[in-house]
Amino acid sequence: MTERVGIVFVSHSVLLAQGAVALAGQMAPSVRLIAAGGTDDDGIGTSFAKVMAGVGEADSGAGVVVISDLGSALLTAETVLDMLSDDERARVRVVDVPYVEGGIAASVAAETGADLAAV
Repeated sequence: MTERVGIVFVSHSVLLAQGAVALAGQMAPSVRLIAAGGTDDDGIGTSFAKVMAGVGEADSGAGVVVISDLGSALLTAETVLDMLSDDERARVRVVDVPYVEGGIAASVAAETGADLAAV
């Protein structure tokens, strides 16, 4: 099986992240789609630990795209990026795109085998 770029959906809401993964999974069943939503106790907010774990889980070797719902989720994702090793950081892209539309487009691109830059 071809390694595909993984996608992490970072959201302030557990349910929103899970919903984005469920929707994207309908069109990208071969892609590692990870929900990193809510705080550590599943409240509203973001979790550094969930995002960091999600990046590790999503990476099959082809890289990871991280998509965030709101500004502070983007900041959490960027903080995770800063904490990665140079080798890991080279395989991760934190992108600022519309959450649902961008997430679906990235997932479909990954499903087709597109590389990290294209996804």
